[in-house]
Amino acid sequence: MRTVGVIGAGQMGSGIAQTAAQHGYRVLFTDIDLAVAEKGKAGIARALDRLVSRDKLSAAEAGATLARIVPIGDYAPMTEAGLIIEAATEREEIKHKIFEQAVKVLNADAVLASNTSSIPITRMAAHTPDPSRFIGMHFFNPVPVMGLIEVIPGLPTSAETTARARAFAESLGKEVVLAGDEPGFIVNRILVPMLNEAIFVLGAGMGSIEDIDKGCSIGLNHPMGPLTLADFVGLDTLFEIIKVLYATTGDSKYRPAPLLVKYVEAGWIGRKAGRGFYDYTGEKPVPTR
Repeated sequence: MRTVGVIGAGQMGSGIAQTAAQHGYRVLFTDIDLAVAEKGKAGIARALDRLVSRDKLSAAEAGATLARIVPIGDYAPMTEAGLIIEAATEREEIKHKIFEQAVKVLNADAVLASNTSSIPITRMAAHTPDPSRFIGMHFFNPVPVMGLIEVIPGLPTSAETTARARAFAESLGKEVVLAGDEPGFIVNRILVPMLNEAIFVLGAGMGSIEDIDKGCSIGLNHPMGPLTLADFVGLDTLFEIIKVLYATTGDSKYRPAPLLVKYVEAGWIGRKAGRGFYDYTGEKPVPTR
């Protein structure tokens, strides 16, 4: 398998495409149309240029990486891919629509994977004609930098599919953890409630944005505070994940913090929007409250 398909040219899909191409894979890269896929490739080109400017990648390596990424306007060419990875937004109905189209071009020996960060794999596999070849592969943001991939087999996922997903992840130089098919899997089942609780603490007036982040980053020896991390993840993404945990488990401990809901409704969804718990429009981030 030297050709992979990536569906979704946003932050995660672009990171997956870049990482796979850097490790020698030909990547068929698509989104809702060719223009969006080409825009995603242009973003990857800028990321590679930054690596070259920092002497972390040679110009020749950057050029070769970019040449392996092929934007396409529809799924038809993905019949060549041994693995197709869906990397769309964390909304189940959107993923289902992608699977309905992707399975039409999935060749008889290929694997279909979802980069979901929270949605149960067995449930999504039911929307594919061969659930034994469906699996979760949760990459972490930013994909080229983060060293972990969670591999999540569903109930019907075959041992061969799991082995192939693990082998692909390891070929990218990543460490692999095998996670059970429960909402949130391992990492987000632990992380997302912590971020949500930090927002509860802020909403209750128990500490300022700066003090909550300082308390956790120093007191817990974390590289960044939970509100900074929430902004980096995207408050809209965080909201979608916590909703999946709440709806799937029915456990009230996963209810979204009211302040998180307000920020999402206001469009203050974090770094990518220029404003979340911090304002990113100036030279350095400043707390918004």
